[in-house]
Amino acid sequence: MTTIGYITLEYWEVAASALFFVLASGLALLFEVGLARSMAWVAVRMVTQLLLVGLVLKFIFQATSGLVTLAAASVMALMAMREIMRRQRRPLKGPWRWLPGSVSLLTIGGLALLFALLVVLRPEPWYSPRLLLPIFGMILGNSMNGITLGLNAITNAIVRERNAVEARLLLGFSRWRAIRPFAAEALRTALTPIMNAMAATGIISLPGMMTGQILAGVPPVEAVKYQLMIMFLIAGVVGLSSLLAMILTIDRLTDERHRLRPDRLHTS
Repeated sequence: MTTIGYITLEYWEVAASALFFVLASGLALLFEVGLARSMAWVAVRMVTQLLLVGLVLKFIFQATSGLVTLAAASVMALMAMREIMRRQRRPLKGPWRWLPGSVSLLTIGGLALLFALLVVLRPEPWYSPRLLLPIFGMILGNSMNGITLGLNAITNAIVRERNAVEARLLLGFSRWRAIRPFAAEALRTALTPIMNAMAATGIISLPGMMTGQILAGVPPVEAVKYQLMIMFLIAGVVGLSSLLAMILTIDRLTDERHRLRPDRLHTS
């Protein structure tokens, strides 16, 4: 069923698109690989979540209220912070387990979102949920992955290379110089997914936002402009937020006397 500017899908057509997923699940069950139940569960969960999100977004878009939009963005941010904390293999002890990821995500991500809305796009009103929530969601999702990878890499390195770090400290290195090689490697780990995505964009894959706009009838050149804006924003936020999170973590795992403090880290 085609309408002006985009294609509307019937529910049976959406269900038909699951054919290959059902086939893969059936083969997983046939060969007893132990994934059939998990695949069925994630499929049901995805459908439920997306249908609920669709209903919520319909209400938010119709309300066009700054408070409602802020509430929705706050829920998204809280869920992202929770995921960062949950995905850490060796989190900091106490309330500090929340701080590096949360502070970096909210500070850098919030500034980038405001810059995109107030300087680049300038929608009317500036808190337009049709722009704010999708952009904020893309920033949060990619930043969450980058921060998690960076924090796991730096904490694992400090535990694994403890003797090497302490040897450098005994030689007179400051705490920042002693850990810098391991922090640089952790930052490379955090940036690898977004760098790979940037390298593949346009040649190997068409990004989701660009694809969605093209399907909605937006001219390809305009869709490219929006995608470039989003990719630059995401890459910058991932790099800066991951770096800030690691700086805060290193500061907590060392002290002013330039000693390593792995006792402030959960190692189990």
